[in-house]
Amino acid sequence: MADNKIASPVAHDYEVILEPVLTEKSYALLDAQNKITVKVAPLANKIEIKDAFQRLYQAKVVDVKIITVNAKEKSRGGRYKGYVGGYKKAVITLAEGAAIDLFKE
Repeated sequence: MADNKIASPVAHDYEVILEPVLTEKSYALLDAQNKITVKVAPLANKIEIKDAFQRLYQAKVVDVKIITVNAKEKSRGGRYKGYVGGYKKAVITLAEGAAIDLFKE
């Protein structure tokens, strides 16, 4: 008989899932479609992200979409230019009825 229990997290999971992305759009996705947006490691793939998220938050993941956010050039007073670094993020769809608390730690 198969056990539906999700395994406990390993150290590598904390290297794959870095932090939640907290924006108005990510909150809207969370409320309306039960999707969570997180910042992930640059070399992580969908399978690693899904497994790590399930182990960290003990919630069933249905789908993972990956987006690479490009670096943006910013100016300070028109004279000094710099860059805001790019990153990789994942939009994770949770199973129906699954919910997590992003701020428990």
